[in-house]
Amino acid sequence: MRYAAALREFLEYCETIRAYSPRTIDSYRLALEQFADSLKEWYGEIPSPADIDADAVRQFSGYLHDRGQKINSIRAKTAALKSFVKFLRKRGYLDGDPAAGTIIPKRERKLPAFLQAAEVETMMRRFDRETPTGARDAAIAELLYSSGLRVSELLALTTASIDGAAGQVKVRGKGGKDRIVPVGGKALEALRNYRSKRAEFVNNHSGEALFLGVRGAPLRAAGVYRIINAAMRDVTESRQKSPHVLRHSFATHLLDEGADINAVSEMLGHASLSTTQIYTHVSVERLKSVYKKAHPRGE
Repeated sequence: MRYAAALREFLEYCETIRAYSPRTIDSYRLALEQFADSLKEWYGEIPSPADIDADAVRQFSGYLHDRGQKINSIRAKTAALKSFVKFLRKRGYLDGDPAAGTIIPKRERKLPAFLQAAEVETMMRRFDRETPTGARDAAIAELLYSSGLRVSELLALTTASIDGAAGQVKVRGKGGKDRIVPVGGKALEALRNYRSKRAEFVNNHSGEALFLGVRGAPLRAAGVYRIINAAMRDVTESRQKSPHVLRHSFATHLLDEGADINAVSEMLGHASLSTTQIYTHVSVERLKSVYKKAHPRGE
């Protein structure tokens, strides 16, 4: 059987038997047409499926990489090729499995957006801390940056969660796991200021929630997003302007200053150290940038 006929049969199988979406089928078609192009370059012609060997399959990811394909695109196209090979084996068009040793590349992880220290200072000066709303918003921003909390963790805090004397906050993280996280002096000061004005928000719907909306009910995630997004406008060129950027900034700045990655991981509430390691990549990229700008022969 010729390659083109095998490809048509596979795509028909995907459509009629597997009921894949037209978009998925189109992506498979594109990937396998590109594989055919790579085979032509590898062999000098497009062989029948039975003549495709493991080396020809393994070189496909390199072929895509050389043509500027991103990692996530290479992942998807390699997966499509493995599905095609599996289909060919089931139909008896292949005796062995030339894709057996083919590894799908790891997913590309985007480096998290963060603020420079000076940008954090500019942002924090934007809050009018004399008003109840401004005091609340400043306390939210300071605590997110000081302790690296997730929004869900921030909103779960009660009036008893902050231990000002010890300079710490008790956080209920993912999976219901509690952890204790330090709170910096500026965040504690902002929290004291807000708590002196919190009574102006309180009504019968408030409960013990630390952060309240203007109508007295516990603040919601959308409200925190609006507060931080507005405060970050014109502060950073990053497209991301969200509470999570402050969490990223917390981790990045700590590691930049030499903090132990295990301690940072614990403060962030990560289940695995590998999750925290993405921030070390941020620090390394910053070092490279500084080196290129500062070293006479860095470019």
